Amino acid sequence: MTEHARVAVELVRDSSQFKWYVIPLLLVVVYIYATEVERRNWNVLFAGIALWGMDLFNEIWNSLVFHGTGRAPVWGTTGPTAYQLLIGLNIEIGFMFAIMGVAAAKMLPPKETRIFGLPNRPILIAINSAAAVGVEVLLNRAGVLSWEWSWWQASFPFLIWLIGYVPFFTACFYVHDLPTVRRKAIAVGVILGIDAVALIVFGALGWL
Repeated sequence: MTEHARVAVELVRDSSQFKWYVIPLLLVVVYIYATEVERRNWNVLFAGIALWGMDLFNEIWNSLVFHGTGRAPVWGTTGPTAYQLLIGLNIEIGFMFAIMGVAAAKMLPPKETRIFGLPNRPILIAINSAAAVGVEVLLNRAGVLSWEWSWWQASFPFLIWLIGYVPFFTACFYVHDLPTVRRKAIAVGVILGIDAVALIVFGALGWL
């Protein structure tokens, strides 16, 4: 086990790490989603949940990588936190992704709008994912986000971009553009359902 992984493991679900600022952060997230419900802006509401659900899925398989290898997760969070949920996910990151999807969806132009003559959705997926990778590089250099595998490094960010973020924004925009609220709810339900089953099964096995 690497040193960074050991530090992260010691933080996982340690209630002594709790900080009171998590409460106002939670209320900020609740307020943001409540505003979209009040406006009946279902496109943005479900898009935000979809991105958050995709991040949770990534965090689950990241934890399984650590369990399977015994060496290190693909990424780990080792900085101060109010609560460490999984080896690569703290409560602050969870709130961040809950807001990120809403923000990305609210900035979407109409689907028919083109950027440099190209459909805007793929361009915006690529740009948003690249910006998110840039933030991760800064967090890695600050020493609060560890990368222990040679194929997941700032020197080769393609996989971080492709696996770490492209699916997030793809799901976010896909759900946003679905034609009916029912289809949006089903899509989000599938994502969250898979997450829930994985958390229950792998959590019961002690793999998370």
